Amino acid sequence: MSDLGVMFQELRDLDVNMKGTDFLLTWEKSEAELRAVLKTARILKELHRLGLSTKVFDSGLAVSLFRDNSTRTRFSFASACNLLGLEVQDLDEGKSQVAHGETVRETATMISFLTDVIGIRDDMFLGLGNSYMKEVAAAVEESYQERVLPQRPTLVNLQCDLDHPTQSTADLLHLEDVFGGLNNLRGKTLAMTWAYSPSYGKPLSVPQGIIALMSRFGMNIRLAHPEGYGLVPEVVETARGFANESGGSFEVMNSMEDAFKDADIVYPKSWAPFAVMGERSTLLQAGDQAGLKDLEKRALAQNAKHTDWECTDEKMALTRNGDALYMHCLPADITGVSCKQGEVSASTFERYRLRTYAEAGYKPFSIAAMILHSQFADVPRLLGEVVNRNEIRRGL
Repeated sequence: MSDLGVMFQELRDLDVNMKGTDFLLTWEKSEAELRAVLKTARILKELHRLGLSTKVFDSGLAVSLFRDNSTRTRFSFASACNLLGLEVQDLDEGKSQVAHGETVRETATMISFLTDVIGIRDDMFLGLGNSYMKEVAAAVEESYQERVLPQRPTLVNLQCDLDHPTQSTADLLHLEDVFGGLNNLRGKTLAMTWAYSPSYGKPLSVPQGIIALMSRFGMNIRLAHPEGYGLVPEVVETARGFANESGGSFEVMNSMEDAFKDADIVYPKSWAPFAVMGERSTLLQAGDQAGLKDLEKRALAQNAKHTDWECTDEKMALTRNGDALYMHCLPADITGVSCKQGEVSASTFERYRLRTYAEAGYKPFSIAAMILHSQFADVPRLLGEVVNRNEIRRGL
């Protein structure tokens, strides 16, 4: 059986049906459902490599709403939707009736009449991003059940205050490739560490997404950060529980060096302290510009106490055989390149630069897999029809 045939059989064996559901938080999905998304993403990537068309929609709309800046996720969402045959339309709230008081329930329905998927990034406000996505989901569900909408659009979380599932699943696909399979991740040590940045408001969702997903596959997770830089406590406890269930381990430490020691994978990434993000959200909602300036000043001063939290060649030498896999969601704050002092030294980043690009390259396929499983009951059959159709997307 070919590699593609093996992947199809493994996907069928998982026997999952996620039609009519959304993809908001990885910890809301079962392990079988996550494995199905990963396997489907890998199949889509292979079909794309073979030059086959994977358009399963011959019309339809995908709406994207980005409440924060984005490069990789914005273009990955567009690429994923195009891969499946959907046209992408950005929702610019400044050009919509939202500015005139249109409610979330109304906006959600108005953009959904011929829409198959809605992708949302809302990571600026701690405690509000995931809640907003759930409000949109409830609105389209109501309109679908009451026959206002002919179909129920899928919601995909393109990053919220709690999780960044399209990033973490892409990262997991990268790990699967590097280590030769998901089962080979069992017993591997991943250091998710805070790193210094000259900015103060980076979301918590990337480190939270990493610890909550990787802990489900028997990995030994080390979460390292300076005192006062903790994540959302409920997410940390969720990750700890998953580690216990999967036979892995979960540690929280306050030393980057200790986290790197004999680690197989390191993920040095800056984030704002949980308390700072909470205060920032309150000030942003209140429009308190003076308060925001004062918070930024205090937060940057706090960050400046930890400039030694930088991924360097010396710290990488502490890892297993001095050759751990370096990961980052990008863009990284690179010392002497993108900033005066940052998360990672220029020499270290350059060693792994192309591998981080490869890491990012899984995201379009991960998003496309989430859409497929949320829109179709029998994804193996659907993809089988794509293969049998043998429609060439491009010549090789």
